[in-house]
Amino acid sequence: MTESRGHIRIVEDDDAVREGLEALLKSWGYTTSLYPDAESLLKAKPDGRCTCILIDVRLPGMDGLALVAELRRRGLLTPILMMSAHGDISTAVEAMRLGAQDFIEKPFDDEPLIQRIEALKTLLAPIPQDPEARAVLLTLTPRETQVMQGVVAGQANKVIAHRLGISLKTVEMHRARVMKKTGTKTLAHLVRLALAAGYQVGEGA
Repeated sequence: MTESRGHIRIVEDDDAVREGLEALLKSWGYTTSLYPDAESLLKAKPDGRCTCILIDVRLPGMDGLALVAELRRRGLLTPILMMSAHGDISTAVEAMRLGAQDFIEKPFDDEPLIQRIEALKTLLAPIPQDPEARAVLLTLTPRETQVMQGVVAGQANKVIAHRLGISLKTVEMHRARVMKKTGTKTLAHLVRLALAAGYQVGEGA
């Protein structure tokens, strides 16, 4: 019998999506537990004995963001990957601020999802402050730092451009440089780096 690659808990209210994810993950060698809403997961009293939890943002009753906050309040350290068909920067940043490790928009291809799950295997929450992360961000120019702070605060590029009095194209250029200098490939990774460096992220940051 082939050894499981890990156990994934899936919190998704859409039956077809939930069952599709189960079939996909099983085809890649994972075992799964399925929950149609936040309350079902909490009733199961999840412990740390799983690889990660996939949580949809929009759930009936308690939504996905509130569920992340509750799981972290209970001390659960299992990595969390948020899913949303209506993803935006502010939602992704808020999810990370509350304790999620990554955020993916639906629809997504199979391999990128698996790659993110595999990457989460080495992560635990909460994110400790790291002097090396701060050192990386100190390599940014003042303007790049301003753009980075806007991004991790959940602001869209056009909002950052208006706030800083620069063009949208200039913001996009600085944002690309920030990602290159920090070695981050996704918004989730940049937010994790900012959190590790001690920056406040999310609304009001």
